[in-house]
Amino acid sequence: MAQILIVDDDHQLRVSFERLLAAEGYDVRAASSGEAGIAAVREAMPDVVVMDVRMPGISGLEAYAAMREIEPRLPVIIMTAYGTTDIAIEATKMGAYDYILKPFDIPETLRLIDKAVAAARSMRARVAVGEEDAAATADAIIGKSPAMQELYKAIGRAAPTDATVLVRGESGTGKELVARAVYQHSNRAERPFLVINCVAIPETLLESELFGYEKGAFTGASGRKVGKIEQANHGTVFLDEIGDMPLPIQAKILRLLQEQNVERLGGRQVIPVDVRIIAATNRDLEEAVRRGQFREDLYYRLKVVSLSMPPLRERPGDIPLLVRYFLARFAREMGQVDPGVAPAALEFLTAQPWPGNVRELGNTVKKALIFNLGAPLGLDEVRKALGEPLRNEAGPDPEAAESLTRLIRRELGSGRESLFEDLMDRFGQQVIREALNATGGNRSQAARLLGLSRPTLLAKIEKYGLRIESRVRPADS
Repeated sequence: MAQILIVDDDHQLRVSFERLLAAEGYDVRAASSGEAGIAAVREAMPDVVVMDVRMPGISGLEAYAAMREIEPRLPVIIMTAYGTTDIAIEATKMGAYDYILKPFDIPETLRLIDKAVAAARSMRARVAVGEEDAAATADAIIGKSPAMQELYKAIGRAAPTDATVLVRGESGTGKELVARAVYQHSNRAERPFLVINCVAIPETLLESELFGYEKGAFTGASGRKVGKIEQANHGTVFLDEIGDMPLPIQAKILRLLQEQNVERLGGRQVIPVDVRIIAATNRDLEEAVRRGQFREDLYYRLKVVSLSMPPLRERPGDIPLLVRYFLARFAREMGQVDPGVAPAALEFLTAQPWPGNVRELGNTVKKALIFNLGAPLGLDEVRKALGEPLRNEAGPDPEAAESLTRLIRRELGSGRESLFEDLMDRFGQQVIREALNATGGNRSQAARLLGLSRPTLLAKIEKYGLRIESRVRPADS
């Protein structure tokens, strides 16, 4: 359970935050001053700090500087009123994770805290490399195949340098784990590690997210914002799915690699930065260069060190190791005893093609484990988790498939501009309702079943206005 420290002299605000975040499944602590907040960080390191700027005694800026001395990787979100945003921006330049304006937009604040918790985990959670018996709570890169042995050696050689690293591999192979392993074994391991997904952020926002902007740079730019690259000064930036980065932004990344400086949107000041870039892609960059979709000069700048994650189908001998690792890890997370796996089930899993690679295998093991009753995972359980018919079952219901097809065809004729989003919401609502029904209203178990974080599931339940009657104890939901 992630721990959040709230630092604010306003008692009512602290109480409100405690209730709100506790309801989201966070462990919440509170401090009434900057001095008390520093002491709380020294006493027990939280995952994220949410701290006011103006407090009696030392300011939030001074408190942040002291916390940064204790733990440079600690994500700190600064709270500020509109009139004191310059102070919050200064804190962001110093490395604070972000800032939020009072009065708060609660959904946006929760999303920001969720992202900060994920960032904290990326920086601090150890990635075990080449340890098939890695601790169940640790992330690990698992495998003994020759290709994986070569990868481990390459990580060890590349990590201590400042060389740019390009991690290549299909979706689900574990490219971010490789990037984190390089970071954690580097000379910058005690500095920030920020992850930017070049696909998840809309093109119109990606440039400002990376480089920041000045007041008036575009419509809605009511103040200055510090970009993630500037914020990660002296640290590491991981650019995930860089193969999908728009060409104009590629040019700015090239300049960053060549000159080690950035300019905010709408600004003229050249800002020197010292960051290491690790990038990842599942695309064929050589083909993208030939098609003019990726800059050739940036391609050569990125592949100073190139690390490749082999797809799972090319290392089937590693699948039993991965299955046992996932069983131990997920059983511990769910408070269960590791049930083990039957030989027939393990043989079946090893023979699968796994187009989704390690991610798909992990999700399959988790789904099978959720409904396991303590016996070793059997063949029927893993077949069901993969969505395949059991040996004594018929195939998919053709009438249900035809009904769904008729519904989609009917809606396609409606002419609504938001048709795709409407249909996704409609199906998403039904999927979440069924997951909650299957787990007796247990939100945590439903989130695990769906592969969602608990805060994300709660946000979707609220969005869809679902009313679920829990059939478990309140503490379990």
